[in-house]
Amino acid sequence: MDIIHKYFKNLSKEQTEQLNKLQDLYQDWNLKINVVSRKDIDELYLRHVLHSLGIAKVIQFKPNAKVMDVGTGGGFPGIPLAILFPETQFHLVDSIGKKIKVVNEVIKGLGLENVKTSHCRVEDVKDTYDFIVSRAVAQMETFVRWNKGKIAKKQNHDLKNGILYLKGGDLSEELKKYTSATIYDLPNYFDEPFFETKKVVHLPMKFKG
Repeated sequence: MDIIHKYFKNLSKEQTEQLNKLQDLYQDWNLKINVVSRKDIDELYLRHVLHSLGIAKVIQFKPNAKVMDVGTGGGFPGIPLAILFPETQFHLVDSIGKKIKVVNEVIKGLGLENVKTSHCRVEDVKDTYDFIVSRAVAQMETFVRWNKGKIAKKQNHDLKNGILYLKGGDLSEELKKYTSATIYDLPNYFDEPFFETKKVVHLPMKFKG
């Protein structure tokens, strides 16, 4: 947990308690349903929690904003972001039922009231959102296709509505056609070597009525 406090100094008592609980909740559930690799469980706060919160270095979600986490897996980046932004509404989606089961149990264990989940493919989601977040579940072109028509028209943030994607490595080829994309290098915010090639990509997407 020290690594979270290093970069996020103004956590409330409740947020600190919820973040503290993550390790035990994931260790416990991972024994029953494997959603996080063993190595990653030992470094949960670095590799999953802080990585997820890289998005919070790029944007501060506003109260009542709607954010969808696509391919949430074990609940990343959605759950850490939901702890950090308790007044923002999060929708965590995954097509694999056992992953959503773990996510639901973690949400219950933390007492999070600003998160809902769906066991489905993102194409089946009918709602619209200010932002869609994810951790490298597909190539950007595929991801954009999945999320067509899911961006809300009304802008509530300085950053334009669209995708906030946690990706790593050289993205020049993958993002070549997306001239409006902005890349935020996580080493600008976090010192640890783990983040050396990690990035947040913001891709504004237009509302399609």
